[in-house]
Amino acid sequence: MLGSNGKYRKRCERWDMPWRAHHLTFSCFHEKPFLNGKQSPVWFIEALDNARRKAPFDLWAWVIMPEHIHLVLLPAEQTTISEILYHLKKPMTTRVLAWLRKNDPSFLSHMLDVQPNGESYHRFWERGGGYDRNLRSVEDIHEKIKYVHLNPVRRKLVERPEDWAWSSYRTAMEGLNTPIRLDRESLPPLES
Repeated sequence: MLGSNGKYRKRCERWDMPWRAHHLTFSCFHEKPFLNGKQSPVWFIEALDNARRKAPFDLWAWVIMPEHIHLVLLPAEQTTISEILYHLKKPMTTRVLAWLRKNDPSFLSHMLDVQPNGESYHRFWERGGGYDRNLRSVEDIHEKIKYVHLNPVRRKLVERPEDWAWSSYRTAMEGLNTPIRLDRESLPPLES
């Protein structure tokens, strides 16, 4: 499928299976660094916390990169990934657009998405659901948590995962509940 930026995009198929963990990745519109700053990551964490109440899931790991998000989570039995993404992405987009319209309308041009039919929208997120991988084993889950936490290091944004402010790494390692609570009790332990 040809994406809005002219690149081919894989169509995302969802397999919402009860008690199956997921590794989700979704990007900002045209992979622009809309999450690079002080306010937008805070707004995303607030959206993440609110989404848990509307579409329940257990959160095991997260990282906010400048232009994309990684999450490792376990949806509640009746919750779909599409619901989770809707309750994450829509409020974030609404909040950012409202702030920009009031404080920096000129920036909206970076978010303009003109459709083939001529209609135009302002987008914070890339169209579609992003990448969704079902995690089928405890090893898979822990591997993806490590992958998520090491993402800023691989990108050379920091030298150590604990140096990246917008990640669950320190929360997980230090047993904290800030800036957002992790659901440690539901995370299956990795067997030695």
